[in-house]
Amino acid sequence: MKALKEGVRLPASDEVVGMEYIYAAMLLHRAGKEINEENLTRVLEAAGVNVDPIRVKSLVAALKEIDIDEAIKATPIGMPAVATISGPAGPAGEEAKPAEEEEKEEEEEEKAEEEAMAGLASLFG
Repeated sequence: MKALKEGVRLPASDEVVGMEYIYAAMLLHRAGKEINEENLTRVLEAAGVNVDPIRVKSLVAALKEIDIDEAIKATPIGMPAVATISGPAGPAGEEAKPAEEEEKEEEEEEKAEEEAMAGLASLFG
């Protein structure tokens, strides 16, 4: 494997993908503006991006056939859940807290919350 020459840099992932172009198009869409070459170029220039007219033209052409609202709805928002492995709860001889202790703790927490709410209510009459 060859080492990179001094002064040569690899493009960042966002330079390869051009996410700033996608974000600009989404901003225009959200603002209710037409996604065309002129508007997209203006947004990118305002953000300080060195605009590539070929990318702009390609993105505008690609988005003409896409219902952006539907694409957003179809895109999963969160990351998939990752299974976690939990370690042992404690030494093998220990048992879980009895139900009575757990109920007592919950009652104490509820009482503290009620007192805090009563204090707030007295401020407002």
